[in-house]
Amino acid sequence: MSHLVNQNLLKPSGGWVTPLKHSLILSRKLIKQYILAALLAVGITLLVPFALKFILGSRAWYYDDFGYPFLAWANQHLTILVVVTALICWLALTFYFIAKATRYLDQAFSATKQLITTPEKTIYLSKDLAEFEVEINQIREDSLFHQRAASEAEQRKNELIVYLAHDLRTPLTSIIGYLTLLIEQPELDMATRSKYTQIALEKAQRLESLINEFFEITRFNLTTITLEKRLVDLSLMIEQLSYEFLPVMAPKELTWQLELASNVQLEVDVEKFERVLDNLIKNAINYADPKTALSLELKEDNQQVQLTLTNHGATIPQNRLKRIFEPFYRGDSARNSQTGGTGLGLPIAKEIIEHHGGTLHAESQNGTFQMILTLPKT
Repeated sequence: MSHLVNQNLLKPSGGWVTPLKHSLILSRKLIKQYILAALLAVGITLLVPFALKFILGSRAWYYDDFGYPFLAWANQHLTILVVVTALICWLALTFYFIAKATRYLDQAFSATKQLITTPEKTIYLSKDLAEFEVEINQIREDSLFHQRAASEAEQRKNELIVYLAHDLRTPLTSIIGYLTLLIEQPELDMATRSKYTQIALEKAQRLESLINEFFEITRFNLTTITLEKRLVDLSLMIEQLSYEFLPVMAPKELTWQLELASNVQLEVDVEKFERVLDNLIKNAINYADPKTALSLELKEDNQQVQLTLTNHGATIPQNRLKRIFEPFYRGDSARNSQTGGTGLGLPIAKEIIEHHGGTLHAESQNGTFQMILTLPKT
């Protein structure tokens, strides 16, 4: 369940494996460049004697000519000249590539430091580190995403605790209050005592319902649920269940409009799927305007089955519509009403449908509210 603390959100998606791979590739690239440069230096060094002979033989040299003393010395000490030239080339190349590698390391360390201290800023590296730049910025974005997800999950957890405490305390306070009256006022007549007892019982039943639903959604979120599927006629199941709600719909004078494709066969966990329908229909009844019709439409194609439940009432803004599957979230009118649910019915329904491999989403516009449920036929 995405609205409870989801540990999967805290897992890194790519880790440091890909940047490490690019680091190894870059290291091999530097070594290859170093070897090629060294071979070039060896070639240049080996050409030195031939170049010296060419220069000396190109014209007649006199002792007082500029550079002749050095050329004459070099001609007599070719071995020393070659060794010194090779040593100078090796030192120059080594220094250059060490400096280059150090610059890369400095950039990598700076990028890592920025990744930790200011991850919101984009990291820029030299052209040679372009691939590494792309990867480390991807890690930065992933890290920001997981930080935001963890923060949102923590916030939702805190909200859940606050809502749970509030919803547990409200009926519990009523129970304690009415039972206290019964104890402290023994002179109450039988009718009043019966009324207070009935109210306390209703509050206790609501408290039990809240606790049961809270444990159920926690069980869906934290454990692997085994579905006991069997082939059923959804058309018949939905039609029978809709009639069972007629007494509940009567006080608001609600009616049914059923458009059910016949003989829709699907494998579902019957008990859990009935729980989904029960929760969705209860929600539709709670929010429907009096003297309106509830609509149930069932249709199928080769890939999936779709059930749409429609009720007429206040249009729900998009910012609230996105939250209706969060635990304990309810519309303002429902929170203080006697018929308002626990705020766990829709999250439980969504969990059950997702365990079946389906989807459940809501739409609201022009005074209508729809729950659209889809299930695959596989």
